Amino acid sequence: MAREVPLRRSLLLRLLALAVLIAVGSIAATAWLAVRTTTGAIRQEQGQALADDARVYDTLLAYAATHPSWDGVEETLRPLAQSVDRRIALTTEAGAPIADSAPGAGPLPTTSSATVDALAVDTTLMPGTTPAIGADGGTSRIDPRTTGPYLLRPEERAALRARAAEAVQCLRLRAQIDATVVDGPTGRPRIDTPGTDLADSAACGQLRGDLATRTATEGKALAQLNALVNTCLARRRLPAVQVDLNWTWTRQPAASAAGDSRGAAEVDQEHNLAVSACVGTSRREQLLPYVAPAATLFVTNPGGAPSTTFDLSRANQARIVAVAGLVLLVAVGCTVLAGIRLTRPLHALTGAAQRMRDGDGSARVRVTGRDEIARLADVFNDMAERRERLEQLRRAMVSDIAHEMRTPVSNIRGWLEAVEDGVAAPDRRLLSSLLEEATLLQHVITDLQDLAQADAGALRLHREQVYLADLLAQVADAYRVQADRAGVTLLLRTDADPQVDADPVRLRQAVGNLVGNAVRHTPPGGRVTMSADATAAEVVITVTDTGSGISAEDLPRVFDRFWRAEKSRSRQTGGSGLGLAIVRKLVEAHGGTITAASAPTRGSTFTLRLPTPGVTWTGGPD
Repeated sequence: MAREVPLRRSLLLRLLALAVLIAVGSIAATAWLAVRTTTGAIRQEQGQALADDARVYDTLLAYAATHPSWDGVEETLRPLAQSVDRRIALTTEAGAPIADSAPGAGPLPTTSSATVDALAVDTTLMPGTTPAIGADGGTSRIDPRTTGPYLLRPEERAALRARAAEAVQCLRLRAQIDATVVDGPTGRPRIDTPGTDLADSAACGQLRGDLATRTATEGKALAQLNALVNTCLARRRLPAVQVDLNWTWTRQPAASAAGDSRGAAEVDQEHNLAVSACVGTSRREQLLPYVAPAATLFVTNPGGAPSTTFDLSRANQARIVAVAGLVLLVAVGCTVLAGIRLTRPLHALTGAAQRMRDGDGSARVRVTGRDEIARLADVFNDMAERRERLEQLRRAMVSDIAHEMRTPVSNIRGWLEAVEDGVAAPDRRLLSSLLEEATLLQHVITDLQDLAQADAGALRLHREQVYLADLLAQVADAYRVQADRAGVTLLLRTDADPQVDADPVRLRQAVGNLVGNAVRHTPPGGRVTMSADATAAEVVITVTDTGSGISAEDLPRVFDRFWRAEKSRSRQTGGSGLGLAIVRKLVEAHGGTITAASAPTRGSTFTLRLPTPGVTWTGGPD
């Protein structure tokens, strides 16, 4: 018993460790899969949100670049909000509302999404946008769609378009260059030659030069810009410059600053920085009347609620750890309960098995439920009952063997001592009696040996074709004297002579045991009948008697070893108790079966069935 508790605890600990391992693995795998899936979904959602924000910003920036005010922006803002499924609102920099796609959705957030200013573009919200590069290498944040006074009149566009078409036709025919006409924001066309650089090409130079000629509108706008730029430079005491349509500039001839002791490179760098600043300031000043004023942009969810995107903040990390710990705790608790429920019946089984090992044949286990352990307990109880019954049979067998062997041995010893003492003469009658006792002793030993061989699977069969009529006749002749002595009529009925593949000696032994048993249990005046029959698949041998019969409760035990319906061990009715057990083993060795049917006072019938692949019939005896 001291060892049972450690075994039980060891099994419970192993189950607990396995459950913890599985739970941790499941949590880790689920967390990894959830993180991967959620991360991908969040990235996709964020990417879509960024794309929608960029689309909203670009659309409103285009409106600001082409309209002097925000009047009428609702017609652009509301369809845009529906297409991206967001709330879009514009306010002035002072917070006054300009337009709102969902004015009844509540107050706007405190933090804006961006500032819409066509003269100061936020390049982070415009992926793929390249700022304009000035002559000094600086960049301009003015939206290129902001045309202002540079927007060409229709007649100027038509004239430039015609020149561009002539230049394209010339390039295609003379230089075999694939060229197309592309209109710029101001309406000025330009020639696009994918994969070909026209800077170093002289093809159609005259036509291309005519296309680059400024129009009256562009000349007027550039004159205004140059006046603004040079005024700015004059305030800084710097020489004037000439700005071109691509916002590059050239310095006008002027004397260098007198008395400046710095080097020429340092002076040029400072001058270039000052010119770039003046060009940018002058362009914004020139375009300011043509663009909508700067506005603050708010892009939120349709209902005005903040975004619910999950993040790995400390609070969320604590929630993840708490949920994982709860799952682990539940798994451990369920495992402990299941382990206790599992180990308790196993503990009972172990205790019963140990009590049985110590000699308690009545050890049993209470069966509850219908699971595998309940079936195991049921099988254990059945095994215990069978073991107890076999133990009773073993004890009875030892007693029977001792009795069966003691009687002939005692008789032999007694007569031999009588002969040695001169009390009895060693005549023929004495020798016959001693021979009969020795034969009985040999019969018991032979039966035990046959059973031992059958149990070990060492029972050898020498099969051959056997005619059952001849075999049954031999058995009848062998037991005729015993039957006559007991006053029993021995009958043989065979309407035909079936032939079967079997060991004739063993088969004759099996049928002989049945006949001998029937003769012993049939009273004088009774009869024992042997018969043989056959079907397409088997041969049937029956031995029927008109004896005392066997009760229904004893009938299942007739083939047990050393079992007798009558406990008397008289020579007339009590054999060794091994005959029917040997018959069953011999029949099973042939692949057959044997059954018994009986009723008290009505006799018994033993049916022996042997399978045969083919039954041969011959005519019966004449």
